[in-house]
Amino acid sequence: MTATVEPSQSATATSTNGTGDQDVALHVQGLWKIFGPRADKIMKSSDAQLSRKELQEKTGHVVGIRDVSFDVAPGEVFVVMGLSGSGKSTLVRLLTRLIEPTAGTVEMYGEDITAMSDRALLDTRRRKVSMVFQHFGLLPHRKVVDNVAFGLEVRGEGRSDRRNRAQEMVDLVGLSGYENNFPDQLSGGMQQRVGLARALAADPDIMMFDEPFSALDPLIRRDMQNEVIRLHHEVGKTMVFITHDLAEALKLGDRILIMRDGEIIQIGTPDEVVGAPADDYVKDFTSDVPRSHVLTLKWVMRDPEAAGGDDVPVDGPVLKSDQIVRDAARVVLDHHGPCRVVEGDKVVGVVDDEDILRVVVAEEDAS
Repeated sequence: MTATVEPSQSATATSTNGTGDQDVALHVQGLWKIFGPRADKIMKSSDAQLSRKELQEKTGHVVGIRDVSFDVAPGEVFVVMGLSGSGKSTLVRLLTRLIEPTAGTVEMYGEDITAMSDRALLDTRRRKVSMVFQHFGLLPHRKVVDNVAFGLEVRGEGRSDRRNRAQEMVDLVGLSGYENNFPDQLSGGMQQRVGLARALAADPDIMMFDEPFSALDPLIRRDMQNEVIRLHHEVGKTMVFITHDLAEALKLGDRILIMRDGEIIQIGTPDEVVGAPADDYVKDFTSDVPRSHVLTLKWVMRDPEAAGGDDVPVDGPVLKSDQIVRDAARVVLDHHGPCRVVEGDKVVGVVDDEDILRVVVAEEDAS
């Protein structure tokens, strides 16, 4: 699911699309959340520039989110990660105004969420956004199919239409045959599948996940991660996924936003976050990651012009620059010579067994 983009953007240059751009699914600009009764006054004073600790000691107020800006592309899986207290769950709630922002704007496909009336916001939540939380929130007295159809019922759709749609989603998430069970008859993983089906039933523009799998057993969690990947391939929804687990972020994310103390530390693709960490905080986060499982060939290839072009083979395997090192390793090692690396029709690099082994050996030394 990894996408290839230019080298990682920092927190100071993360939002490049204009306001109201329909090519942007989610546009967040200058978002702040300060918890406390005088938050608006603090925003207008120099106190807003204090660190989180300094502001709390001086005023008793807490900065949840500090000047956050980013864009999410349509169909992208955008992962927000950080340790407890980093602000990631506060951020996802600000995106739909479950928590009111202190300052800044959130636009969803060009519509300003932060300027909406209560009625318009309620309609947006019902029709355009679905959220999946760690706690499933299933109605215990309703069967699976009725839980899945609940959101459609709330927005006034007819019984026949909503049950047909709910059954389609039950089938989509692999729960065929369980539609008439009650939640307490299902395992934790199956209950979370019901939550996914309910979120998909509304056919939202954007799906938001707030650490949905953190309470599940490791094997079930892995299965649910694979389920999200499969569903994304099938339905192509824009997804914002909150997690504290780096392995989960690397597995699911097209891009990853890393937070600390309410601020953005880095935004990048998985290979950028691992290959070019923005600071020691991110470097420590990624230190145990098997680099060959994340880095793409663009991180290990050599410049084809470095030796006057003599090093570029005229035949043999051709590999893509966004191919994961681990996936390309067997081809390169079996070839016993340099392989061309391309972007489109252009040769952009050369890679051989030494380049591959250099990454593998570095992993073994680190372990």
